[in-house]
Amino acid sequence: MAGSGEEKVAVLRELALFSTLSEEELAEVAEAAELARFGAGEVVFREGEASSGCYVIRSGHAAVVREHAAGRALTLARFGPGDMFGELAMVDDGVRSATVTALDELQTIAIRGEAMRRLLRQQPEIAVKMIAALAQRLRQANERLAGQSFQTVQTRVAKALRTLVEAAREEGDAGGEIVITGTQAELARLAGSSRESASRFLAVLERAGVITQGRGRLTVHDPAALERYVY
Repeated sequence: MAGSGEEKVAVLRELALFSTLSEEELAEVAEAAELARFGAGEVVFREGEASSGCYVIRSGHAAVVREHAAGRALTLARFGPGDMFGELAMVDDGVRSATVTALDELQTIAIRGEAMRRLLRQQPEIAVKMIAALAQRLRQANERLAGQSFQTVQTRVAKALRTLVEAAREEGDAGGEIVITGTQAELARLAGSSRESASRFLAVLERAGVITQGRGRLTVHDPAALERYVY
């Protein structure tokens, strides 16, 4: 994979960030990319570290977590195949704003920040296209965070579960029941709530027959029913 420019171009072409680039421009971006693998539980990069590049997931999953001084952690996002994270390293060499950890065996394409910034200086038209795509992602993130500020724990947990269900379906799980791997603590962080609050609401969903909980996994029996808990 590391030596296959065509395969790297094929993966990059599917990303919204690079969707407006020509084949020639994508090939130039691929020249700055290489294969990087991480084991389950391995930290890809930590909050506060110097930025060295960004990553596109080919297989596996990763969580983006922001730590707070009081010891509380907030999961900003959970990424799967086709997703990109750490993309600000392509435009500056500032420090990382969050910690990213592999949730399972993770295979990525790493795009070196220094090489990418050099390419953007040489090809300003690529920079213009990428800035527009980054601005769109920033707007989406702001809307999500603003929404969380006014939503109940019930709504946030239900929406987090809905997001995980949608991600599972995109990865090929088209069955009626959806199995989601992860702990209550991970789901709580993704929903921006305490583990205790999330656990109470999950118990409500289980009594209603919407989900079944197990060790390190959760089965959603009726994904459509989650909409009843979103206000």
